[in-house]
Amino acid sequence: MPNWMSSVCGVRGLLKGTPVTCVTVTPEGTLCPLDLHRRAGSRRIWTCRSLGPAVSVMLSGDLVSYPQEPCVRERVRLIIESRRFQQAIIGVILINAATLGVETSPSAVARYGDLLHFVDHCALYVFVVELLAKVYVYRLRFLLDPWNVFDTFIITISFLPTASGLSVLRAVRVLRTLRLISVVPSLRRVVSALLNAVPGMASIVLLLGLVLYVAAVMGTKLYGTAAPDYFGDLPKSLFSLFQVMTGDAWSDIARPLMETHSSAWLYFVVFVLICTFVVLNLFIAVVVNAMEEENREERRDEQAVPSDEQAVLSEVAALREEIQSLRQLLADRVPS
Repeated sequence: MPNWMSSVCGVRGLLKGTPVTCVTVTPEGTLCPLDLHRRAGSRRIWTCRSLGPAVSVMLSGDLVSYPQEPCVRERVRLIIESRRFQQAIIGVILINAATLGVETSPSAVARYGDLLHFVDHCALYVFVVELLAKVYVYRLRFLLDPWNVFDTFIITISFLPTASGLSVLRAVRVLRTLRLISVVPSLRRVVSALLNAVPGMASIVLLLGLVLYVAAVMGTKLYGTAAPDYFGDLPKSLFSLFQVMTGDAWSDIARPLMETHSSAWLYFVVFVLICTFVVLNLFIAVVVNAMEEENREERRDEQAVPSDEQAVLSEVAALREEIQSLRQLLADRVPS
């Protein structure tokens, strides 16, 4: 990236998104486009209306910059990234979720069906306008954000036909409620932490599968004859042990078996201790660690902001001093 482009990016950050037009000043005092008259090693000064003069005058051959009115794309970006707009989208999502829930009541549909369908369509159109605005602002960068792709997928489902065999897709409209995940930052952090924890869970899943398989084979060999409904073959043993692992009425499986095999309690107790209190807790530990890492990164980003602001203030102070000296230099060049 050329030096002057880096300077333009710096001004964009300083002006909080306000576009900047740059030209050069020749020794004769005429303005020329930046790409035609840029001298190597020239010094640059940037300013804005909130910090001082609207125009930053430089030495001959250097840059002059002044802020312009934001273009239409910039205005749309400021709107869709504003807090009020995000809160409005959250409100629409919640209202749409409520109407979809009310539609499950036949009496409510019979009385307010037209109103519920009208609200549902209005919410869908709002979501479509929001996506189109993001595509207009971000263009190809829209597809680089996974949350935008997720929103597009959810909204696209709502336009699928709901007649004949595809009528089941009408119930999938409730997935639009999941857009809260992409809109609310705290929910995004939780989901990001869960996704980041997936690689760390691979080894735990492998360990859990190994324990289940070994215990299922042992259970089929030991108790297949005494309890054929639970341990008659390997698939039945795997399902029964999965039920035991979740704690769902596992005593209903163990106690009848203990009437014929008094030592069966040892098999179930060891399995429950290994799976429930060891392996499953490892899942929780991995997820908690991932969420802590997300929080640490967020705190690092927040701590980096003051240092950036301090750097900008220091640069602005230095630029003001240079502007003063350059004004004096230009005043000396003007013939009396």
